[in-house]
Amino acid sequence: MARILTIIVSYNFEPWIHKCLPSLLASSHQTDILVIDNNSRDHTTHIIKETYPTVRLIESPENLGFGKANNMGLAIALEEDYDYAFLVNQDAWIDRNCIANLIKVNTTNIGIISPIHYDGTEEKLDHGFSVYTKHTQLENSYRTCSFVNAAFWLIPKAVIKKVGGFSPIFFHYGEDKDYANRIYYYGLNFVLAEDAKAYHDRQQRQVDRKAFLKSEFVYHLTEYCNINYTFTKAFSMAILASVKKMLSSLSKGRIFETRSYFNIALRLLGTTGAVRDTRQANKKAFNKIFR
Repeated sequence: MARILTIIVSYNFEPWIHKCLPSLLASSHQTDILVIDNNSRDHTTHIIKETYPTVRLIESPENLGFGKANNMGLAIALEEDYDYAFLVNQDAWIDRNCIANLIKVNTTNIGIISPIHYDGTEEKLDHGFSVYTKHTQLENSYRTCSFVNAAFWLIPKAVIKKVGGFSPIFFHYGEDKDYANRIYYYGLNFVLAEDAKAYHDRQQRQVDRKAFLKSEFVYHLTEYCNINYTFTKAFSMAILASVKKMLSSLSKGRIFETRSYFNIALRLLGTTGAVRDTRQANKKAFNKIFR
């Protein structure tokens, strides 16, 4: 039987803990569960210790962010010779047969296997998932796509060894897109397991202007780090693209956006040294996981 380590990075996990963990414990294919808590301010760790004693818990004294905390779990998956790591968001839960149907996928060039993402109502497709998978391709009877967000990623051991962990330049958001770019660089695919169902409770989130501009910085940083581009092209897709958006905003009299894109361009310039290091590390097949 394939050995699965499910990794959950938690921060104030209480609203979803009694849906997420029981769904994994009830899985028809057994999985060990590791929660890495990013110094929650609610009762997350107490609840896990008292109610879910079989769940392994690592309590970080600080908020490590999504990528660095997940890297701790990926390192454990390799050290303890699990066949797969299964990354699951804290605001999510799975169908009983989700994992069993994920591991049935048998095709070439697998990078990451994803279930079908429904929203928290369990009736509609998650909006982001439906956008990401709009243009899929059929390959050996399976649908493949270029990206699915990391709410539910089943990663084979061989892929972790080849691609590594999440890049430490990303604290929260962007790390999954960067990883997807690396999956593509190594000639691997995102594969959709049509019979595997999972649920992501994020349909109520609102994106205001501040959140949008934060996402713009993250997006352009992933472009800067994208190893499928030459450095010159990456510079153009990140910094020059931000300047272009700044000038477009200025021409329309949108002063707040003009300033925001100017700041984004400056921040991106400030990351150039770290971006170069990230690009060099990500072009190497390596076994180490950044911690």
